[in-house]
Amino acid sequence: MKRTATVLLMLLTALPARALAEQMQAVGKVEFYAISGFSGIELYRSIGERGPESRNGRAVALTDYRLTWTRKYVPAGGACRLATAVPHLTLITHLPKPSGQLPARTEALWNTFIAGITAHERVHGEIIMATVDAIRSATEGLTVPDDPACRKIRAEVTSRVAALADEMRKKNHDFDHVEMGKGGHVQQLILALVNGDRD
Repeated sequence: MKRTATVLLMLLTALPARALAEQMQAVGKVEFYAISGFSGIELYRSIGERGPESRNGRAVALTDYRLTWTRKYVPAGGACRLATAVPHLTLITHLPKPSGQLPARTEALWNTFIAGITAHERVHGEIIMATVDAIRSATEGLTVPDDPACRKIRAEVTSRVAALADEMRKKNHDFDHVEMGKGGHVQQLILALVNGDRD
């Protein structure tokens, strides 16, 4: 429980200050999935068997989110204005956790590995938070003329949200491409875990 709370605190305190302000309701959750093994290579193999599903197969870790909005549309003088847009965001980070006691040498390797993976996922959380903040900036206060029923403005909001969501996916993809590519930080973490306790 203490470890879960520590990771959760790390995730939340690293989020952009502006995004946490202005009535944003953000919640961070960490969900661990159990892996087995007593060496680095055994742990990594177990990750490959039990890791969360992603677009490219199983991942070591994954940061997902749930996002809803409280929006207030105000018609006035034939126009419609989005007066308020308050996001309700839940970040869910899935991380591996060994189910048994590790040998001291492997435990030290694991601690370094999971700290690096957690830092990697924290960046994904920051990208998501920044996107939510950008959506709010791009939509709150928006006014569409000749829209007394507030239909046109909803279509415009949807269009802006979709464009920013596409940008977010690209940023996450580009970040993973660098981190997981040859010589990347995540690749180095994996190699250190797999090879660090081999005699």
